Amino acid sequence: MEPVISIRPLLAVAVAGLAALAVLLLNNREKLRDVVSPLAAIAMFAIVASMAPTVLAGGTVDFRLFEILPGIDFAFRVDALGMVFATVSSLLWIVAAIYSIGYMRHLNEHAQTRFFACFATSLAAAVGGAFAANLFTLVIFYEVLSLVTYPLVYHHEDEEGWTGSRKYLVYLMGASKSLLLAALALTYHIAGSLDFVAGGLLAGVDAAAPLLTVVYFCYLFGFAKAAVMPMHAWLPAAMVAPTPVSALLHAVAVVKMGVFCVLRVVFHVFGAGLVDGLGLGIATAYLVSFTILMASIYALTRDDLKARLAYSTVSQLSYIVLGAVLLSPLAMVGGIIHIAAHAFSKITLFFCAGSIYCASGKRNISDMAGIGRRLPWTMGAFFVASLSMIGVPPTAGFVSKWYLALGSVEAGEIAFLIVLLASSVLNAAYFLPVSYVAFFGTETQESPATVREIPLVTIPLVATAILSVSMGIFPGYFLTLAEGVVR
Repeated sequence: MEPVISIRPLLAVAVAGLAALAVLLLNNREKLRDVVSPLAAIAMFAIVASMAPTVLAGGTVDFRLFEILPGIDFAFRVDALGMVFATVSSLLWIVAAIYSIGYMRHLNEHAQTRFFACFATSLAAAVGGAFAANLFTLVIFYEVLSLVTYPLVYHHEDEEGWTGSRKYLVYLMGASKSLLLAALALTYHIAGSLDFVAGGLLAGVDAAAPLLTVVYFCYLFGFAKAAVMPMHAWLPAAMVAPTPVSALLHAVAVVKMGVFCVLRVVFHVFGAGLVDGLGLGIATAYLVSFTILMASIYALTRDDLKARLAYSTVSQLSYIVLGAVLLSPLAMVGGIIHIAAHAFSKITLFFCAGSIYCASGKRNISDMAGIGRRLPWTMGAFFVASLSMIGVPPTAGFVSKWYLALGSVEAGEIAFLIVLLASSVLNAAYFLPVSYVAFFGTETQESPATVREIPLVTIPLVATAILSVSMGIFPGYFLTLAEGVVR
């Protein structure tokens, strides 16, 4: 099928970029400023959705801007894998924009103009990366995302904020300026191009196996946003940011950009055949399995709700990588659709943490006894999203984990099936007590009138909880896209 040449990929990125500019220009007109992000999010989603029929039919949407060097273009290509990431990012920006307005207004946060401008630019970078046609374009947007989210992490401008943001920047920029830059240079030297190729850019090249192995691990750790241990420490440190930023970091843009980049490398730079031939798939699977289990154990020990969710994210991201590197079709499908399943569920969980904080000022799980009776919609949504993270039907997490489990069996790797089952038990161990304490714990402090749900905060989290269940019941869209990648 011939690619469709269209400016729409660029327009999707430009909408968010122009929204950031409009937010800055409307600094002194708060009501107008706050309307910009939801409207831009709806426009971006509409543009992304308009390209879905072409991609679902097996085609691509291409747009080339200019050539940098021979074999290196600044160009866009919308394919099935990119459409998964872009659909999730643009759809969740709509609810995140509404939630952010409610959260920032209720807490009367400072620097709201900077916040909304950086937030919009982050989504421009995320969708730009999703639609990148080659490694060069992808890394440009990857770096923009790192830089523009840095002010969001240090938003509170206190000592804790500066410390967390420094670690955030050192990990992400340090990895990219060392490992990632080396990987790009070596790839261009070996292949003479940085384009994504079905079956793998490096498949069939005349290069020594040790060199290709070095390049592979430079990508794996250089894309530090994927948070594969030991490149994970930036993620819990970034929890100092406001909750809408945490939701952005851990569900919509930043971490999903990391695992998306790793999947691009596995599928379209190395290719499944070369990854298997070099023995890199099983090696990576053991590495990410360690991350899955250890991060879950860390989550069990955290009383701060956002910290527990952060370590949960570290664990869940490695599910996506595990699915890709098992190299069986079912596992790869499971890894790809877990991008969406985790996004819908984890953004709900972070929204709930922010709702609890807005309503009660509480951060620690041990202080939340009985809060579910005050915030029934919030804690109801938290419970639904928890079930999805555990993998209970009919939620989105069940669908992705089911495919991952089947893929482990299909690959003949029962050890990783055991990892998946053990991690689901750990998920239950650190998620379900939160709901139990909230609904059945004995209250010790405030009177019933002092804690109440905030509509602009509560409505988005209920919407994302519904999305988590809807994807579990109707997974067809994401399954079709994932199967298109695997084909």
